Amino acid sequence: MTLAPHPPSPSSPTSSSSSSPPLLRLRLASPAGRPRAIDGAWWPYSYDLLAELPVLLAGLPRTWGHIAGVLLNDTLWPPTPSRMFVAGQVVRLRRTPRTDTLHTVVLIAPGQGRWDLLVIPPETAGGDAAPLMERAVAAVGARR
Repeated sequence: MTLAPHPPSPSSPTSSSSSSPPLLRLRLASPAGRPRAIDGAWWPYSYDLLAELPVLLAGLPRTWGHIAGVLLNDTLWPPTPSRMFVAGQVVRLRRTPRTDTLHTVVLIAPGQGRWDLLVIPPETAGGDAAPLMERAVAAVGARR
């Protein structure tokens, strides 16, 4: 198991200094449009899941509950442990080789549901990422 630093609170200030945590780049779809194929878009700064996941989980709505599992694509993300400790709780990491999930992560909260996030590659330029994120949250479709 990997120990991740305690994530910052969603209300903590961010700045460009190296001591501040990075700003979470996340767009969530309106819950009114359910069911959806994609529930939001996440633009991480890197493919370092051990650094990126705690920041993502700290920024999710509290109504999503405790995210206990994350399903990610084996091709896109480098190898990681099968679980990590985030904010005092265990998060299980499962990998899949499926090509239809290459640019998504699935967040699972037992008893609450699952949320599929489109992953915008970290190397994407800001001018290209913003429209991709907007289109992802605007698209309504049936859940897989």
